[in-house]
Amino acid sequence: METGVIDLASLDGAFDLQSTLESGQSYLWDRPDGRMYERDAAHGGDAWYQTVVPPLDGVSDESAVVRVRQTDGALEWESNLDAVPLLTHLLRLDDDLDAIVSEMPDEPLVRRAYEAYPGMRLVRDPPFGCLVSFICSAQMRVSRIFGMQSRLRESYGERVEFDGETYFAYPTPERLAEATEDELRDLSLGYRAPYVRRTAEMVATGEATPAEARDRDYEDARDFLTTFVGVGDKVADCVLLFSLDYLEAVPLDTWIRSAIEEHYPDCDRGNYADTSRAIRERLGGRYAGYTQTYVFHYLRSGGE
Repeated sequence: METGVIDLASLDGAFDLQSTLESGQSYLWDRPDGRMYERDAAHGGDAWYQTVVPPLDGVSDESAVVRVRQTDGALEWESNLDAVPLLTHLLRLDDDLDAIVSEMPDEPLVRRAYEAYPGMRLVRDPPFGCLVSFICSAQMRVSRIFGMQSRLRESYGERVEFDGETYFAYPTPERLAEATEDELRDLSLGYRAPYVRRTAEMVATGEATPAEARDRDYEDARDFLTTFVGVGDKVADCVLLFSLDYLEAVPLDTWIRSAIEEHYPDCDRGNYADTSRAIRERLGGRYAGYTQTYVFHYLRSGGE
């Protein structure tokens, strides 16, 4: 086992692990204490988090178990390999958060959201797991989305032994494509079961992969992702923002639509594409997705 510490003072800007991983951005991490997504206003905790990371282009050629927690001014980690490149990638430790925050609009709602959750960063999840997670997100609370992903891992993910414990990797597209709709419905996926199975089949056969959205213009990338079964504009925006580095993406979910209605009514243009353009500009342009995530977590946790 390898271990290490990342000095948070070396980052450009603050960092908070709990709000980053428990703000509805990612469903691919877990807490060994069983309290993942137990409370809405997640921030400032020192719990351990764990995940199994598949090989990532340009980051690591190996699968890895990664455990991490935040203590006084540092991230402590344990893994089967050097986890610093993985954590830098997955938790966006390479973002200049100070510069990003400086470009957020100076508006009351945005200020309140950032002051409530300083140091929250976006995640950079593996694309396939992110895609399936958000296909499962429709009309679901974050705790239930997380539960679905946990059951998928335990039912179809590879068992990985590390430091005397058993972990489950996220299922490969090939493995999920072999599952039947009935089997997936038994994991409480409901009407999402055929969407997950067909999307997994598309990726497994090479018909399309979410990573192919990269390097396209933003709206073209969003349109491309909607070719996957069960993916509309909002889910596509989530995948672009939380996996594929499109930091301008603003998923128009219930909370953001409520923010538009109450705080930015002039941005409501009657359809997704035009409303998306207007709210992206209002929330800071190239970093609008960061602003959106602060506002989302703040409103979902009872802020006003």
